[in-house]
Amino acid sequence: MLVFILNAGSSSLKYQLMNPVSQETLAVGLCERIGIDGVIKHEFGNDQKLKVEVSMPTHKEAIELVLKTLTDGEGKVINSIDDIDAIGHRAVHGGEDFAGSVMVTDAVIAKMKELIPLAPLHNPANIMGMEICQDLMPGKPNVAVFDTAFHQTMPDYAYMYPLPYEQYTKNGVRKYGFHGTSHYFVSEAARDMLDKKHNTRVIVCHLGNGSSVSAIFNGKCIDTSMGLTPVQGLMMGTRSGDIGAGAIQYMMDTEGLSIKEMLNVLNKESGIVGISGKSSDLREVLEGMEDGDDRCRLAVDMIAYIIKKYVGSYAAALDGVDALCFTGGIGENAALIREKVCSGLDYMGLNIDPTKNNKRSGEARDISTNGSNGRIFVIPTNEEYVIANDTYKIVSGLEK
Repeated sequence: MLVFILNAGSSSLKYQLMNPVSQETLAVGLCERIGIDGVIKHEFGNDQKLKVEVSMPTHKEAIELVLKTLTDGEGKVINSIDDIDAIGHRAVHGGEDFAGSVMVTDAVIAKMKELIPLAPLHNPANIMGMEICQDLMPGKPNVAVFDTAFHQTMPDYAYMYPLPYEQYTKNGVRKYGFHGTSHYFVSEAARDMLDKKHNTRVIVCHLGNGSSVSAIFNGKCIDTSMGLTPVQGLMMGTRSGDIGAGAIQYMMDTEGLSIKEMLNVLNKESGIVGISGKSSDLREVLEGMEDGDDRCRLAVDMIAYIIKKYVGSYAAALDGVDALCFTGGIGENAALIREKVCSGLDYMGLNIDPTKNNKRSGEARDISTNGSNGRIFVIPTNEEYVIANDTYKIVSGLEK
């Protein structure tokens, strides 16, 4: 089965063409600057790359261009769109309505539209991608795979906020969590790598420009760091993460900020870029630290310290930890962050091996010492495979 995987953003479009059974990826690509001037970056074959600047006024033209690129010209990998069996869509927010992936129907799209207030930047673009694919490839099954679904197993005492209860019953104000496909993939890989197969206690640190931590018991999420929106939790590339409401009120009063302006500060001007003053890209901040920039040093120390606090709290929630996992662009590549997070965790049975930690690899690997009671894993995530595989299982009737 060939699955066309689509991740539609507000002005961008990521895609892959994958066979989830063989796990072969035929093409990977990105459309950027949709509605502005437009560029498509297409990778296929044996590391062959294609980059074309072309006008894409709307997402429809972008998807049409992707399908043309897949079926014609230099980047061709299939003969026609008839070779595509199904379309799998990344869907950011499923609220409490979707605890798993589902076939896209009119009712599903209607419910996703109701959830737009919970994800005003993401759900409209996700819905648009689904509707365009239904129009361009009529009869092809579409499947929605929700970022929030994996976290729907959290108990009520973990997902509820200590606010007036009516805020939950009337407005759905609670913790939902995100990056669910990544947390699922990595935690399942970790369970396969562990000698222990039952009552597994796994902590996953998905660290990138957006970052989150989750606590997973026996394959089920019991807590996660992101909340109603992705701004809660860890310090991220441009997001603040956890911050007291009093600080927000004080900033709004002293700076004369509206709620929209304040949210812009929290989402786009804070985190790594806000502290370092240099970049939201940790690689540049690490370089700045090496050059003696103390604000870059501070940003690095804060990142690791906040992650470490979450690891400690989730170890308590899990009554111990069998595996601590690092994934995402930072988690997979920043040895210094892993070292700082794991420093001093020997009391909970986690001992990192410096030599293993500093060895770069694109493979899943154990970086703990031989004598460590708990394991420390670096596991490259594969969210696209989760989307493709869920699509395959639903379309094939393997998952009801």
